Amino acid sequence: MRIALLADIHANREAFEACLDDIARRDVDRLVLLGDLVGYGADPAWVVAKARALLSQGAVILRGNHDEATAFARGGMTADAAAAIAWTRHAVSAEDAAFLGALPMEVEEDDRLYVHADASAPDRWIYVRDADDARRSLEACTARLIFCGHVHAPALYGLTATAKLVPFKPVTGVSVPLPRPRRWLAVCGAVGQPRDGDPAAAWHLFDVISGEITLHRVPYDVATASDKVRQAGLPESLATRLLRGR
Repeated sequence: MRIALLADIHANREAFEACLDDIARRDVDRLVLLGDLVGYGADPAWVVAKARALLSQGAVILRGNHDEATAFARGGMTADAAAAIAWTRHAVSAEDAAFLGALPMEVEEDDRLYVHADASAPDRWIYVRDADDARRSLEACTARLIFCGHVHAPALYGLTATAKLVPFKPVTGVSVPLPRPRRWLAVCGAVGQPRDGDPAAAWHLFDVISGEITLHRVPYDVATASDKVRQAGLPESLATRLLRGR
């Protein structure tokens, strides 16, 4: 089985469509959306409708903190994020908000755990930013492989049989084997709002048979996505950061 992993779509229709088009050209069996379908971007209703269609076709979809904030009016966000959530709550239907609120916090499948943020406390939305964070997630569960998002920048961590935590920097287009007996945590890059200096949308391909994960970057119409954020009256910073990938 070949699994496409997409995190942090953030209501960016142009980026999401570009990734789905790229995935359609490859031999992919399963889609996993690692949360944050909405927030920041200008097309939340379209993205939720697409996600619901994908779910009906067998996709796995997780709840992210922006999805939860949209569904339940939760706080604790930056001013720009909170402004985007307030706008999003008016831009989606009550049915869409209920869909977002009903998404699972984590899904375990064979030796894989899918979660939006830190696996040790999924509902606290802790970022996995370094080796210590990765170790905490890995030690909190029994899954051999954890796939998460939330950070908006791709990273990979391996835990050896002697409990040594080794970080890796994913390179676009280069497959990385995830062999046993090591356990692994992959932080997937963002589809809709990358923050690693590359504005191109990110998604990851995991091959269950070969045990390899590959980072893919997909150029898309960033200018249009940025303009739509601005035209929606969302904070200017959310429009400009798409152009910078920061």
